[in-house]
Parts: sequence; C-alpha cells; structure tokens
Amino acid sequence: MSILRPDVERPRESRAGDEPRAGRSEGGPRGGALARAACFVGRMLRGEWYGIVVDPLRQLRRRGPAALLLAFAACAGVIFFHAIAQHPLGETVVRVLGGVQGDLPLWLTLLRTPVSLYVPALDLPVWAGITQLFLAFALAELALGRRRTLLIAYASTLAGTFTVRVMLAMGPGWWGLGLPPEVGQVLDTGPSAAVVGLFTYLSVVRHAPIVFTLTGGSMVFESIAKPNLAGREHLIAVAAAIVLGLLHERGRHRRQTATNAQDTASA
Repeated sequence: MSILRPDVERPRESRAGDEPRAGRSEGGPRGGALARAACFVGRMLRGEWYGIVVDPLRQLRRRGPAALLLAFAACAGVIFFHAIAQHPLGETVVRVLGGVQGDLPLWLTLLRTPVSLYVPALDLPVWAGITQLFLAFALAELALGRRRTLLIAYASTLAGTFTVRVMLAMGPGWWGLGLPPEVGQVLDTGPSAAVVGLFTYLSVVRHAPIVFTLTGGSMVFESIAKPNLAGREHLIAVAAAIVLGLLHERGRHRRQTATNAQDTASA
C-alpha cells in the first residue's frame, strides 16, 4: 500500500443469510456511515500530509539546503524589488523592468514576464506574500525538481497574461468574459499566479483534493467576492496548472502501462 495514495478499505460484502447483529454499532447504519466517512477523510489527510509535506522534507534532509535554491532566489528577488519600489525612482525602474500590462506589445510582455515573477503587488503585505511564495517554490522544488518548478510557474503566469490579452481584444460584453480597454493599464498579478499554479499542480500530481480545494476553491471565492483582474488571472493559472497536471499524470500512466507490458512480455 502506498503511503502517498493510500487505498480506502472497501466494506466487506455481506454474505447470504447473515443477519445484522444487534449492537454492532452504536448509531446503527448512520453511525457506521459516519465511521467510514471519518476513516476515509483520515486516510485522505494522511496521504496528503505524506505527499505534500513529509516526502519533500525527506528530500530536503537527503539533498540539503541547496535543494531550496529556487525558493531562496524567489524570496530574495521579491524583497529586492519591493525595497527598490519604496522610492519614486525605484518604482519607475521596477515598473519598466517587470511591470506587465495587457496593453503592452507582445514582445515586451514576453521580455518582462520573467522579472514580473519577482515583482510583488505594492498594495498587498509583502511578508505574507513572501511566506506563500517560499512554501510554494520550496515544496514544488523538492517534489518536482527545479526544471519542472520553473516550467509550471512560468506557464501559469503566461497563461493568465495571454488570456487577459484575449479578453481585452474581445472587449466589453461577451457574457462577462470580455474586458474594457482601461483594464489593459492595470499591472499583472506578479508572483501570485505562479504560487497558485504551483500549489494547484502539486495537488493534482500528488492526488491531494483537500489542498486543491484550499487553493482553487479560494481563488473561485476571491473572484466572486471581489471580481477584478487578479481574480481572473488566478483562475486562469489554476486552470492551466490543472491541464498540465492531468497531462503529466496521463503520460506517467502510459509509461507505467508500457513498462508493465514489457515486464509481462519478458517474464
């Protein structure tokens, strides 16, 4: 039995002629259903704890602090750009280097997007964002590797950026999907889309529905409670990470099936 995806025990099938025993459970059928539900939730929590936390910590113990290079670099970049942006001249420099808007030319957007991953939103508390950024990059770097972590973070950010350009091109209307031209002057979400994308991708490939609900569900609630450009980009980042995670799981399943077929043929 895998500790990352523990199987749920199936209830034993009742045999013909078996009579329900009195006092089998204190609450009767309802009590038995509650006990099974609690057991299922407990197994799920245990599996997610091992898959999202315990396994990365084992990797950290084996590989050492050097395994968190991306997490430390991301936090250092956010702190650096946040410190510079506290001055008027520095704010202009940060905006020129990493400020992504929907009305920018495509080539300039692609040029600024890598830097935008380290440019925090100036109207939000930076230290809370740094904590989320460090956890997302650290857990992803330990569980997925450095290359795939960068790929998912960059792809999630680009997905939001490009989709916003499509929404601006559509214009107002379109059942609420289109955006007015003035939204094109609003700055991009910065590193938050990458954070949401990494957590979502981790929850998909590690089969963690509770983590997925906390990340994707919170983005849905945010977009409903406070509809704005950031909420849309976060939802797009969640959708992109889901697609990438499902594609990875499909490829992994195919490789595992091919390996099992080769082992059976060689046996």
